[in-house]
Amino acid sequence: MKVILKRKNKAVHFEGESSSSTVKVNIDGSEAIGGEGKGVRPMELVLMALGSCSVFDLTTILLKQRQDVEDIQVEVEGQRREEIPNIFTKIHISFLLKGNIDEVKAQKAAELAVKKYCSVHDMLAAGGVEITYSIKIN
Repeated sequence: MKVILKRKNKAVHFEGESSSSTVKVNIDGSEAIGGEGKGVRPMELVLMALGSCSVFDLTTILLKQRQDVEDIQVEVEGQRREEIPNIFTKIHISFLLKGNIDEVKAQKAAELAVKKYCSVHDMLAAGGVEITYSIKIN
């Protein structure tokens, strides 16, 4: 796996792309270091990576369980320590599900998705980040 970051301005706006995809991601820093709001920040990308990794697996498991999933939304909130580097200490993933979904099956699916199959979870947890999750079914 390889990614390339190309500088887009004289500040800290970069365009990232993967060697396996043509999709581009705009990344920018905070105003304090010259950011201009032209992309997501690196630590936001970490939360997005955790949320997407988990929800991909959750979706697959729920479909295998023959659950009627109309929609899924994921909210990921991280708390960072004050000292530098400002790493995450706690992260909570909220799965918001819509459809005819059995709650017991959804809970089991979420546990498998987050704790067993999500490699981003394992990488962050190995670094000492406390990761929790919850499910809400509408």
